[in-house]
Amino acid sequence: MKLGLLLLAALPIATYAQDSIKVNSSDKYPNTFSSGSANVQPFDNKARRFNDWSISIGGGAAFMPHADLTSFYDGKVNWGYNAYISLDKQISHVFGISLIYQRGETNQKAKLPGAAGAVAGVGEANTKYNQLALMGDVNFSNLLRRVDNHSPYRWAFHGYAGIGVMGYNTSLHDNDQFRWSNNPRRVPLFIEQDFDINSIFYQFGFGVKYKVSKLIDIEARTMYILSGDDEFDGGGNADPADYNPASNNPKYNMINKSRSDNMWTVNLGLSFKLGKHPSHLAWHDPLQEAYYRTNVLENAATDFVVCEKGDNDNDGVCDDWDRELNTPAGARVDGAGVALDMDLDGVIDLYDKCVTVPGPVENNGCPTK
Repeated sequence: MKLGLLLLAALPIATYAQDSIKVNSSDKYPNTFSSGSANVQPFDNKARRFNDWSISIGGGAAFMPHADLTSFYDGKVNWGYNAYISLDKQISHVFGISLIYQRGETNQKAKLPGAAGAVAGVGEANTKYNQLALMGDVNFSNLLRRVDNHSPYRWAFHGYAGIGVMGYNTSLHDNDQFRWSNNPRRVPLFIEQDFDINSIFYQFGFGVKYKVSKLIDIEARTMYILSGDDEFDGGGNADPADYNPASNNPKYNMINKSRSDNMWTVNLGLSFKLGKHPSHLAWHDPLQEAYYRTNVLENAATDFVVCEKGDNDNDGVCDDWDRELNTPAGARVDGAGVALDMDLDGVIDLYDKCVTVPGPVENNGCPTK
């Protein structure tokens, strides 16, 4: 019996408690677990505040500085060219990623040591290449920026690193084995490398961007390419005999001990920012935005009006929140502007001759004997 009464008494409490904490399913924003903030928005394209896509093009000089045959020989520079086009996606204000296609040509020279060099003379090589890479972009100016909103933000320092595949064609000419000759029969050395797993390369570098307008950026960029390939400079096939001092093969690939012919490019380019928003995410600095909003709040002139409607009964309580607008002059009032009646007998203290003892109005608030 007692157990039944206990369960009967607990049932309404349990029902109310269950109803008070239950979560209702809803597909509306804010979600059922939020506090109802009006700032919660769906994460979609309509909620975006910045553009985050761009197309970049550029070009400039290309050199083979660290290889067996180099672009810097005998105090002279053998110039080459490089051009690129990329599709860029900004992931955050600090990091972006690019799919970049690069095409170019380098020219290099070298001379074999000893008697072989005296016979062959100065070997001249040419490399024509095509590269496709995935490249990361770190905006160091946004990462390290610590300035207020009064400073112009039109320059940005970027760092790049990426990996890709390449194909190339090389040629090597000298006055001995790699020359055009019918007697004996000899031809220059030509090497062709297709795009495949054996042509992976790495690149890294940095650039300085200048914001011309909301649509265009100018950039000066320099990149260093690690080919991982000893044939990239045109020095010959990387076969065992090419590294064997006892073989009769020309030893161009042994001029430099490194088995990776590396390239260097210096380019000037343009970035065209895509989208309809006023600014691009790469030029957005959250810290700068915080400074700006703080500055706006600090310099905002706030008009605080007290007693906009006045105090017509002069009781010290503004009419905006006065509950008794016709308080008699001289009467003490509470915070709502109502005249005090300490003994609650209907006679305000101003007219009550017995303030602490209730009495009728006819007797000025004093009790009758």
